[in-house]
Amino acid sequence: MAQQENEVVEAEVAVGTEVNDGYVVDTEDCAERELAHRERGTARPITVVGNPVLHRECKDVTEFGDELAQLIDDMFASQKAAEGVGLAANQIGVDAKVFVYDCPDDDGLRHTGVVVNPKLVELPAGARVLDDSNEGCLSVPTAYASLARPDYAEVEGQDAQGNPIKVRGTGYFARCLQHETDHLYGYLYIDRLSKRDRKDALRQMEEGTPRYETVPND
Repeated sequence: MAQQENEVVEAEVAVGTEVNDGYVVDTEDCAERELAHRERGTARPITVVGNPVLHRECKDVTEFGDELAQLIDDMFASQKAAEGVGLAANQIGVDAKVFVYDCPDDDGLRHTGVVVNPKLVELPAGARVLDDSNEGCLSVPTAYASLARPDYAEVEGQDAQGNPIKVRGTGYFARCLQHETDHLYGYLYIDRLSKRDRKDALRQMEEGTPRYETVPND
């Protein structure tokens, strides 16, 4: 997911408190962990709307070893190079249900981690408070549109070693969790827009110039 338009996010590293309730602690040593991934990884170009890998459900991950670890490192490097806050594997052309994130919530608390084989937890209707903030995507470069999403999200999945984890977030981070999980099931944020707003987002993309390397569509 792209950073919010016209906003530079500066979040401080903080220590999480959830340790025994099944939720991963993703607010601890964020800068150090993100840097370690990047130093082991290699940035790859970003696929853009129209690339077939973005428009179909990705394959489940069944092997948790060196290949997956290297993919995760490359994804963190690619995310940083593109100045994003979240990145799904198909955004660098890999057909696998993995996403990484380095994203603040609305309180400025930084969250950094990886989720393999994610599934969004369905929220009760009464628990859904919609936030219609702007949203952008590295795979739709230079375009932004208002999109209503719940301001709280939970994702269940696995970590890089295959252990079950849960991740939850509010505000901007909740949007990131939903956005990246959508990617792995073949949906871009523009697929959730009205026809008019989708057309406008594609126009913005056509008129803009990406600040990072992208994969040209044949």
